[in-house]
Amino acid sequence: MTSNQANSISIKEFLDGMNIPKKGKTCYGMYFSPFRAETVPSFKVDYRKNLWYDFGSGEGGTMIDLVMKLYRCNFREAMKILESGNTPTIILPSKPIPHTEKTFLRDVRPLDNLALITYLEQRCINTDMARCQCVEVHYSVNSQKYYAVGFKNDADGYELRNRYFKGSVSPKDITTFSLETTNCMIFEGFMDYLSYLTLNNQFQPQMNTVVLNSTAHLERAMAFLKRHQLVHSYLDNDTAGREVLSEISKQHGYVDNMSVIYYPYKDLNEYLVNQLNINQLNQ
Repeated sequence: MTSNQANSISIKEFLDGMNIPKKGKTCYGMYFSPFRAETVPSFKVDYRKNLWYDFGSGEGGTMIDLVMKLYRCNFREAMKILESGNTPTIILPSKPIPHTEKTFLRDVRPLDNLALITYLEQRCINTDMARCQCVEVHYSVNSQKYYAVGFKNDADGYELRNRYFKGSVSPKDITTFSLETTNCMIFEGFMDYLSYLTLNNQFQPQMNTVVLNSTAHLERAMAFLKRHQLVHSYLDNDTAGREVLSEISKQHGYVDNMSVIYYPYKDLNEYLVNQLNINQLNQ
């Protein structure tokens, strides 16, 4: 089984088979999280894209990502579970459970790993610019060693991305860039931030910028946003993005919703990838 085949397995059917309660819609479902006890469902599954997002932790991804997190295993072990078709029984939490899995930072070096560069190229990111904005982070989870593209936050933690993993090295925080401009930009994640720089042929932002690194961090960013006359919002075209935009509008008042530029795409990176593919087809 290839990773593409594994990720084509329906997350909806997988979770329904675990009898997890949900509130279903036509295109997506809001599930009660399998990772904690809750009274309001916060675990979203997009049926069309076959992707999940946990609003409680700010994490999300593919079927493989879900299996890795559910069973606390690495990529190879997750593939074996999906290939076998026999998923081990999970006891759903009746009360909040502590997260014993921890990501440990091992090394930080210049971004040079070929697999990571290829991953960024697949997401149509300018890799020369990415080398200026990101680093190569080597980390371990449960004694297993990995590496990923790292994006530093204001608390000296890192957001981590590679083809198979979306996570972070604590502490979690926002990332800000201060250039003493009167206006600022806001992004949900650093891939959208890198996409903006790629689209505008920039290696550095030309305006004050904040990257939330999770929609849960909005309140941490509000003091930064309120220092500016106008906020240019490059948030996602989804429920979470609209909720954050609404809250910024309530607390700040002067927000320019830039997401209309890349609608109907979910986010700026999806728009970038599709625009480049269209341009290549027209050449």
